[in-house]
Amino acid sequence: MRKGEQTRQEIIHKAASIFNQRGFDGAALSDLMRATSLEKGGIYRHFNSKQQLAGEAFDYAWQQALETRFAGTQEITNTIDRLKQIIWNFRDRRAGVVQGGCPFLNAATDFDDGNPALRTKARRAFNSWLGRLRSIAEEGQSRGEIHPGVDPAELATLIVTSLEGALMLERLQRSPEPLNIACRHLEQHLDSSVRAKKSKAQREKT
Repeated sequence: MRKGEQTRQEIIHKAASIFNQRGFDGAALSDLMRATSLEKGGIYRHFNSKQQLAGEAFDYAWQQALETRFAGTQEITNTIDRLKQIIWNFRDRRAGVVQGGCPFLNAATDFDDGNPALRTKARRAFNSWLGRLRSIAEEGQSRGEIHPGVDPAELATLIVTSLEGALMLERLQRSPEPLNIACRHLEQHLDSSVRAKKSKAQREKT
């Protein structure tokens, strides 16, 4: 990697936590300069505007969040168990997330209609979150592990909205209980309503 590109990536990485914690308007240029040890010209030599930097910082933060949430799940062969692990990763694996918490939740509450470019990024992040879960559910149906009557898109939406909503309440109440309740409820739902039921012949074999 060339030195210029390396510097650019370092700016993005350091700016990500600032934007994720303080929002677009709250992230002052002085904060960015202090974090990167660069002057204004040194930062804007690599970015056309604060909005461009914020957008790329969000992309980086969101990629880190996704990798953390899906960490260790590819090795899990059963689809239901994989979805459960993703749910518990959301609660338990936060060390890999950029400081400030869930980038999507932060962006969704920060990017209003006055900043359509960043709002579009938040919408795309939401769709990527849904899309990965939907693909897992579709794979599970094809393998006979998820009940054929389950709508993969609806299941993905239920998981995402339950987790993100509970996380918002966790912050508001300063208590882990809302997220604990959501995770337990989703796990029970996967076992009781989503997991494909074994046939009589399958039950007799086991």
